[in-house]
Amino acid sequence: MNDLVAGGNATLPDGALALRVPGPFDLSVIVTGEAGKVAGDGDFVFYNQPFAPGARLAGDTVTVDPRGLRAGAARVTVVVSPADPGTPLGSLPPPVLTVAGGGGAVLVRFAPPRPGHETVLLLAELYRRGEAWKIRALGQGYADGLAGVARDFGVEVTEEGSETHEGHGHGPDATAEEFAALVNAERSAAGVPSVTVDHRLVSAARAHAADMAAHGRLAAESPDGTSLYHRIAVTGYRCLTVTEHLVSGPRTPAEFVAYCLAGSERALPFRDPAVAHVGVGHAPAPSGDTYWTAVWAAPMTTAGLARLAAEVTALTNAERAAAGLRPLAADPRLAVAAQAHSDDMVARDFYAHTSPEGREPWDRARAAGCPHPGIGENIACGQRSAAEVVRGWMNSPGHRANILKPDFAHIGVGYATGSSAGTYWTQLFGT
Repeated sequence: MNDLVAGGNATLPDGALALRVPGPFDLSVIVTGEAGKVAGDGDFVFYNQPFAPGARLAGDTVTVDPRGLRAGAARVTVVVSPADPGTPLGSLPPPVLTVAGGGGAVLVRFAPPRPGHETVLLLAELYRRGEAWKIRALGQGYADGLAGVARDFGVEVTEEGSETHEGHGHGPDATAEEFAALVNAERSAAGVPSVTVDHRLVSAARAHAADMAAHGRLAAESPDGTSLYHRIAVTGYRCLTVTEHLVSGPRTPAEFVAYCLAGSERALPFRDPAVAHVGVGHAPAPSGDTYWTAVWAAPMTTAGLARLAAEVTALTNAERAAAGLRPLAADPRLAVAAQAHSDDMVARDFYAHTSPEGREPWDRARAAGCPHPGIGENIACGQRSAAEVVRGWMNSPGHRANILKPDFAHIGVGYATGSSAGTYWTQLFGT
């Protein structure tokens, strides 16, 4: 792997290349000819226009196949900007560009010097030399936003009402704020607190909508295994509660909200007092459909996690009481072990009682200092509330047997969000 410095270059292999910049950023590329100008607005690949011949944007990755670029293309410039427009890049984690070949191995990495007040950075350019393609690290900053960069490359930019002006036409901020206003009108009528737009959730929602549009499918997980919840985690937002809407068809925020409110299940987040933040994104597909992602979340807090664990314990004890059994006492050592397992499943993208290195529930309990001679464990993933997860366990014979086992006297609960399923729950029981 080549680690480039500004001005450095490297030769690239034939075939498609995956250019990735993870984090709270928008990634764009501009295709130009020998003169450094676009042939038309279609050469600007960005959130609202994720396709061009030989280039496809999906989330935090642009795939470029130099062989498929339009006739006369000689350069592809890689541009990064904050997902929250107007935010100085210097206030965000430094962007890092990696370029991978067809086999997935990283060929080139470029970490530019930390930007200051700039709001856009030209990270690198792919350029043709004879029949070969090379990459040059740039690190050139702009203070006047994505529109200024686009103009310099010959893209026609309209300041109001255009799909290619800075802020992505309708605008990520405008779309999210309009969506939040419609949501809060509904929440006001229901007597629940308003929600606020979180730029990290907007970034994740927009990346996921773009990926769904690129593949023409509604799914919480991309074909490459990246889920919406991975995208949220990358932004740094830690969820206590999270739910989402994945929809195709509506053209405006108002149409999207109307569709959601028309279904009883879809309407639930609009009136859920636990929701504190929202993010929304949309992207056009080659078919002409528009794909939407909306994320509803509350941030993880120590107190919130404790309340959720206590709710799971209370619901579990209600089931035991209905069966004439004694309640389980909360054991902080079991809770430590249970929480560690939920965290581990999220961190290492697995779902099992046995950890990748072979540790079992009783091993984890022993490591946490639990003295109980008998140990049992329930796990679950994907459920969005304490009531839903306990109901699911009670509907499963093996999990129900643990909850209603007379010998068990103690319980610890763990819960974490992220990975593929979004939520990961652990109950650890001790005699």
